[in-house]
Formats: sequence, structure tokens, C-alpha cells
Amino acid sequence: MKRISAILAVIFVLAAVFAIPVSAKSYQTYTYSLDGYALHSPDAYVPESSIDSAFMGLNGGSDSVNQPIKTPADLEVDDKGNVYIVDKSEGITSRVIILDKHYKVKHIISEFINDQGNPDKLVSPQGVFITDDTIFVCDTANNRIVTFNRFNYEFKGIIKQPESELFEENAVYCPVAIAVDEFDRLYVVSSTTYQGIIVMTRDGDFIGFIGAQKTSLSIWDQIWRRFQTDEQRENTELVLSTEFNNIAITEEGFIYVTTDTLDPGQQMNAMQGRSTKGDYHPVKMLNAAGEEIMRRNGFWPPAGEVAVVTMSNDENVPVGASRIVDVAVGPEKIWSIIDSKRSKVYTYDYDGNLLFIFGSIGQQLGNISQGGLGAVVYQGDKMLLLDTVKGSFTVYRPTEYGDILINALKNQNDRQYDVAVEDWRKILQRNSNYDAAYVGIGQAMYRNGQYEESIEYFKAAYDTENYENSYKELRKEWISQWILLIPIGVVAICVGCSYFMKYCNKVNTRAAVAGGKRNFKEELLYGFYVIFHPFDGFWDLKHEKRGSLRASIVYIVLTVLAFFYQAVGSGYSVNQQPVYTNILVVSLSVLVPIFLWAVANWCLTTLFDGEGSFKDIVIAMGYSMLPMILTVIPTTIASNFVVPSEVGMLNLITTIGFMWVGMLIFFGMMVTHDYSMGKNVLTVFGTILGMVVIMFVGILFSTLITKIVNFIINIVTEINYR
Repeated sequence: MKRISAILAVIFVLAAVFAIPVSAKSYQTYTYSLDGYALHSPDAYVPESSIDSAFMGLNGGSDSVNQPIKTPADLEVDDKGNVYIVDKSEGITSRVIILDKHYKVKHIISEFINDQGNPDKLVSPQGVFITDDTIFVCDTANNRIVTFNRFNYEFKGIIKQPESELFEENAVYCPVAIAVDEFDRLYVVSSTTYQGIIVMTRDGDFIGFIGAQKTSLSIWDQIWRRFQTDEQRENTELVLSTEFNNIAITEEGFIYVTTDTLDPGQQMNAMQGRSTKGDYHPVKMLNAAGEEIMRRNGFWPPAGEVAVVTMSNDENVPVGASRIVDVAVGPEKIWSIIDSKRSKVYTYDYDGNLLFIFGSIGQQLGNISQGGLGAVVYQGDKMLLLDTVKGSFTVYRPTEYGDILINALKNQNDRQYDVAVEDWRKILQRNSNYDAAYVGIGQAMYRNGQYEESIEYFKAAYDTENYENSYKELRKEWISQWILLIPIGVVAICVGCSYFMKYCNKVNTRAAVAGGKRNFKEELLYGFYVIFHPFDGFWDLKHEKRGSLRASIVYIVLTVLAFFYQAVGSGYSVNQQPVYTNILVVSLSVLVPIFLWAVANWCLTTLFDGEGSFKDIVIAMGYSMLPMILTVIPTTIASNFVVPSEVGMLNLITTIGFMWVGMLIFFGMMVTHDYSMGKNVLTVFGTILGMVVIMFVGILFSTLITKIVNFIINIVTEINYR
């Protein structure tokens, strides 16, 4: 027995020493790539504890004020770390519960003696805000704001509904959220006010509305409004307008506001379209004048979930755009929004770059009940999330990864860029997919004059704006080094082009009067006459045999090579996400349309007295490709020396090339078949329709052949197994 006891004791000791702690992870932290793919990242915040009514000290008993929380509506923290919970519970007294920084009850505000000396109480409050000396409570059901002394919690005053002609007749005032700036201006969110945020003084004097949401009308509504009376139009406005639901304010006085009443389709379109305007985004940043100033420099605008499910038969799978219900400002200008539909937190930096996403629906520590995520607030570097279903909140603390991230932003905000670089490198050691780290390192190098090195980091993060700044500086240095050779090179190119065109004109003039058989050089150079004189050029191409099939094939091959060079040789400004290709794919993309056009046009014109043969059509098509070669190759070369804001100029040149080719093909077919303008237009449309029919038949035939081959293979396989 002694030996057995000794062995068991040793086993228990070893188990205690070598035990591996097992903890089920309640959620996955991630970000999004430029392509919209979720990228897993280390946890920036992890759950520390769940604070319920029992932990706070709300043990019930005969005192109704000390009953457990039933319907929490808001969560706020003051500068001392005290936590304020708004409980709008029905059946017991509505109240504001004040906790100390350790989440124990300090005081409860419920009943008070008002300024008339009469007993009064809060009824279904929904919002709270704390300044240096005052607690502002949105007493929603009583349509007012009640203020209390922050230190002794005594009643201070009542701010009633502001009066103004801008409020519509019979308008209902229901304050649900409030923020106060350093100048004692009150920014009030009313759940029934669609004109925007109500701004008023501490005495309740109305100042105005700011940040009204933009609305849109469908085409049918726009037509119908033309037949409506003025009264009907006003009612339509009320139906189509949207309201805000929450608000937060920064130390600088900037205002974040959220809404969950946008049209889901418009919200998703704004997200997927990467709109940088705030018209249809669920969160805005406003200045004191109500101007939308949010920076949306990230891959995706700050609006919640990027990869959303549009349809699902599973009722537990959230569908559609995020439902944003609250916003909170954190340390170093970071800010977070919450999606009550998915129980997730989305955190961004001041420039709108996505830092991390975490959260999930569930019952484990760190999870939030389905549809229960109601508020978010920062307590120093900690984050608190309110679960309205459980009547509790969860405390999240930053991890080592989160601390490094916040420290990097701090050093960057303090302009200690060299120190910030080290933090960003630590981030990359833990998360190589973190684009904000590449941007941070690149910005530090840019400020140190290391433009070439910074460019590589900006490329890695697909940050075209900062890339453009660095490349402009690098280009300035390059120009300053070669300032004398650049004008000489430009003049040399212009003179060379001029001499070449004169030479082509000389050769074409000599060939026109010489008669006889033309050599290959004359056939090739004749293309430079055709592209500038299409009517005479295509006439002589057919009737005077000034060109040939071999020269036409050369131009088609050169077109293929030009597009292949464009695919592999374009600069970063044009091709930010290089897609690897091969010559076969490019060849098919050029040759198939040419072949389809030639076949469809020949088949159609044969029936409608066209004078051109299939060979004539191919020759005309080949010579028409020359402008494409002359525009694609130079713009591809130039793409390696331009910045993203200058790409539009190159696109314009390429577009001119396509239009030039289209014009040549049109007039080439007209001259080749000796058609009138009207008949040629009809033939062109018929040719396009013929190309569609040929493609359809080809796809149908290839599908049929594939099925026959698979059928034969299955029969042979079955016989072998038998």
C-alpha cells in the first residue's frame, strides 16, 4: 500500500507539473484581404471575465432597486474607470447602475426630487454620458434628459425637448443616446428624428441638426412623386429617411454616429463598391459643423462584415449586411463598432484601416448571446461588451499582440517613427498577413527618405496612395540625375518617329507608281498608309493588291505579342495584383474574336452580295490591328513610370486605340464588300449576332462531345470491372 500510495503521489505531482491547460477558443480573430478573403490573425483581445448582477452585488431582496439587471440598454465608462449601466427594465424601477473600476455597485440612480420639489423617477432610460462633473441620462420614455452630479449623484436639472420651427408638427422627441463636447454642446440622438443629430446648449436651447442621412428614391418613386401633392411628398420623405441609433465623441470633438436603418441593399453595395463616401455606410465621423470627415483608406470601408451571406436556410446563420448598433473610441484613436446580428466587434484605426475582428454567438466566456450584443465601451485599454440577453457584460483584455499593436499606433501618433518600425516588425513576426504593419514600416521609411525601400512595403500592402507619394519622390530624384538626357531622349524619339513616317510615305508612294509585285517590306509599311487613309487604303488593299495575307498575319501576331507584353510588363500602378498568364491564353483572346468575326462576316455577306472573300476579310482585319500595336506597347512601357493617379491618361490612349481599330474594321468591311453606309451598319450588327450564334453552337457541340467521351469512358471502365 505504501508503494502504491507513493506511485500515485508521484503521478499526481507529475500531472500537475506537466499538465497542458486546455481552453476552448470561443472565437477567431481575423482581418480581410484586398480580395475579400478572411485572414486569421493572433487574438488582439481575449475575454477576462463575465460580470453579472451577482458579481456586481445586485442580490435582489425586498429593495426593487437592487434587483438583478433585466434589460440593459447602454454601457459607459468615465475617466476614473467607473462603469455606468443603463437598465430600462419593465416591472422594476428603471435605473442607472454605477460600478467602481472593479465592477462593484457604488450607487444606483433611479428616483429623485426634481426642480419643482416633487418626487420623480427615470422611465425606460436608454443612454448615458459622463463629463467632468455631470451625468447626463437619456430619460427616453419621459422625452427628456436628466442631469445628476457626478460626485454625490444628486439631481441637477432637466433638459426638456428643444423648441424650433425645424421640428415637424407633432414630432416626437425620444432621446436614446447623447454626447457632450468640451464647449458643453449636447449632441442628442432621438430615435424618432430623421433630420439628423440634435445639437443644443446645456440649457436646452436648440442650435440645429447635423449629419442628416442621405436617402434615395427608386425610379418608380421618382415618377410617382411628380403626381403627388406637397403633403404626400412630405410623408414620403418621412418613410424613406433614416435615423441614428448611437453616438460617441473623441477628445478632439469629432463625433462618431451609427445607424441600423439603412437599406440593406444600398449598404452592401456601398461596401462591395468600396465607396469612400458616407452616404450609405452605417457609421460616420462628423465634425462640429456636421461635415462627414471619416477617412476610409483601408481595403474595405468601415461598415462591418465584408464577406456576407446573402441567403441561407439555416436561421442561425446571419444573413445580409451588418447591423451596427454602437461605436466606441479607444486608445490611440482606434475605434470599434459592433454588429448585433453576428455578435462581432470591428476595430479600425483613425485612417479607417481594419485592425482586427473578433466575437461570435455562443454561451462560452467571450461569446455573446444571439442578438444580444448591445453596447461597446473602452475602460482604459480594456474593452467591455454588453450582453442585453444575459443582462451582463464581458471584460476583454489586450494580449501581447494587442499591446504591441496599440504601442505601434502610439509611437506613430507621437511621430516616433523609428520606434514604431520596431513595433510593426514585431507585429509581422506574429502575423505576416497584417497589412497595417507593412504600411507603418513604409511610412517610417518614407519620412526617413528611404523611398525605394518604402515602395516595397507599400506594394506588399497594396497601399496605392502611399506608394504614389514615395514613387513621386523617387521619380524626382531620378529626373534630377538625368535632367539633361531626358529632353534629348524625348526629342530623339520624336525625330525618329517623324523620319520613320516620312520613310513609310516615301516607300508607299514609290510602290504606288511602280506597279508589279510588291515586296514584303512594302506590304508591311503599307499598313501605315491604311490606318490614316482607310477608304483609299482598303480599296487599294483589295483591288491593287498593295497588301498581302502574310503581312496581315504578321500584324495579328504582333497584336498577340503586344497584349502578352501588356500582361507581363505592366507597371505596378496599372497591375497592382499581377495575374500570371501565358502566351496561349493571350493568343486565344486575340485570335478567337478575329476568327469569329471573319467567319460570321463571310457567311453573312455571301448571302447579301458581299464582294469580299474570306481571305479579303482576314487581310482587312489584320491591317486594322496596327493601331492596337502602336498604342498598347507605348502605354505598357509608360505604365512603369507613372503613378496610379496618372493611369487614366494611359487608359485614354488605349481606349483611343480600340476605337481606332473599330473604325478601321467598320470601314474596311464597307470598302471590301462595296456596301453603302446603311447596309454596312446592318451587316455589322448581323455579324455580331452571328458570332454569338457560332459561340453558342460551338459550346453546345463541345459539351455534347464531352458527354459522349465520358459515356464511352464509363462503359469501358464498367466492362473492365465486370
